[in-house]
Amino acid sequence: MRRTISTLPALVLIGAMALGCGYSEDEWQAQLSKYGKLDQAHKSQSKTLAEIQAELGGAKARVKLLVEQLEAMGVNLDETQAQLEVSGSENDILAANLAEVNRALVEYKARAVQLEKIKNRFEVLRDKLKKLTNLGLKVAIRHNRMVISLPGDVLFASGRDNLRAEGVQVLAAVAHVIRTDDQLAKRYFQIAGHTDSNALKGGRFKDNWGLSAMRAREVLVFMIAPLDGDTGGGGLSSERLHAAGYAATDSIASNDTKEGRQTNRRVELVLMPDVEEMLDLKGML
Repeated sequence: MRRTISTLPALVLIGAMALGCGYSEDEWQAQLSKYGKLDQAHKSQSKTLAEIQAELGGAKARVKLLVEQLEAMGVNLDETQAQLEVSGSENDILAANLAEVNRALVEYKARAVQLEKIKNRFEVLRDKLKKLTNLGLKVAIRHNRMVISLPGDVLFASGRDNLRAEGVQVLAAVAHVIRTDDQLAKRYFQIAGHTDSNALKGGRFKDNWGLSAMRAREVLVFMIAPLDGDTGGGGLSSERLHAAGYAATDSIASNDTKEGRQTNRRVELVLMPDVEEMLDLKGML
């Protein structure tokens, strides 16, 4: 049977063995002191470890007690931790959203300044075109564009594309307003022909598409024709006007009545916006 040897007898035994092996007394005392210090250090560490383990055990017990108390109060620590993690993620998202809002606000302010300039420009143009209302013409905003509406029955006889004398006078007056204004003269216009919904079959126009397109063309030809004193054409730039026919696809009144069909038979001069002017013009009215 193995017997346990205490530390001090072990040191005495080691000393005796050391003397037997030829060590001097001083050397034996030095070794004995060394092992004594190691033994004290070991005991001190063992005591410290025991104290730490006791403290850890007490801490675990206190934590367990707190958890039990919180759960008794209806607090689920696992859910709370999960909520804290989600809350942290939400805070990150909110911070990112706030940065995006601030960036958008800066862009909005810059855009607002730009739109205010565009609005002022269109108000000036609208005031200039109001001169045409004295001629009985209507200036309005349609499809987000400024439109001068020319009654078709004033310009043309029914089913024809030859300008009437009265129509020539109206177009000459419109061309004069545009030509003599620096801003209007630099703008682009679409000349748009429109008809009512009564079907047109046969003839040289074939259908309402042909009639609306040829009427728009006739107005265009007059507007870009050279001036010849008080007669001749409108003297406008051929590079800034173009023609289009819409037939009955863009009605502004009901085709169920005679008055409505008469209103739909028209030619429009559409002020074409620049790219930077793509804003809601109705907000200006």
